Amino acid sequence: MPRSRNGRAPGGRGRVIAAHADWSAHPGKRWFALARRRRHGWLAEAPRPVGDPAALVARLLAEGAPVALGLDLPLGVPREWAARRPEADFPAFLRALRVDSPFFVVNEALETVSTGRPFYPARGVRGMTRAAHAAALGLSGPSGLSRLCDRATAERPAGAPLFWTLGANQTGKAAIAAWRDWLGPALAAAAPLDLWPFAGGLHALLRPGRAVLAEVYPAEAMRHLGVRLGGSKRDRDARRGAGPAIREAMARLRVSADAGLDAALAEGFGADAAGEDRMDCVLGLLALIGMLDGARPDFVPDDPWVRRWEGWVLGQTALPEGAGARADQDGSA
Repeated sequence: MPRSRNGRAPGGRGRVIAAHADWSAHPGKRWFALARRRRHGWLAEAPRPVGDPAALVARLLAEGAPVALGLDLPLGVPREWAARRPEADFPAFLRALRVDSPFFVVNEALETVSTGRPFYPARGVRGMTRAAHAAALGLSGPSGLSRLCDRATAERPAGAPLFWTLGANQTGKAAIAAWRDWLGPALAAAAPLDLWPFAGGLHALLRPGRAVLAEVYPAEAMRHLGVRLGGSKRDRDARRGAGPAIREAMARLRVSADAGLDAALAEGFGADAAGEDRMDCVLGLLALIGMLDGARPDFVPDDPWVRRWEGWVLGQTALPEGAGARADQDGSA
């Protein structure tokens, strides 16, 4: 097993709870899967609704083991926008946000877009462009809307910019819901949460009584796990067809399924519209376990903007072409 610079095996060999939540602006589409590390591997459970995220984290912490929680939502903001903020870093920014802040209001038109109210558009309008959105925010161009981890690499296409709230792959509305209704208030109340990579490396942050939260994307996780879909993720048959590859990844990671998860894999995670969400939270969970056990390095670009404001996707090692950032694989801040 790979070792970090302090000589300890990543994550240690003790008890750890790993969980991953597939997030959405709609509470009914938020599902999570969890696994507990045992002496000779992990036991993973079937996906369940997230419910109140604060209550979920409290229940997990009550078991007395370190908790690593992956979230399928942005944890960070683009550097060009952050350069105008007075706070020291992204966690400090979240702590300072009020629930009723205009920051969380999605703009109907470009005329109301500002640094303090950056999300746009509330609905589709003919002729809208990301270039116009960036100009309204005073950014240098459309690329200024994206964090480094959102940009295209040789391994995958670009993700949607944080402040853009239109389209099937947008993440802005999920970020609003999570930051406003849970993370901001929790951090302001000094909840026992640490945000990776802002607070440090994943393995160094793991300790009883605290939960480490990290950005994990199922699409990135699929690539790490070697899982491919023979169709749309919304298609139950395609999800069922991916079952053998998911089981192979579980075997490599020494993850056993409980009866509920075993049935979910066989059934393609169900016939309802939430089937893709249940599949995503399992994929994210397996990617997180791979990080905890050292199957992938705790990679964070050696870039102060990434470490203080933009954040990173857990397990992503590919950089956008020409990024010029260096790797620091122990994840320390």
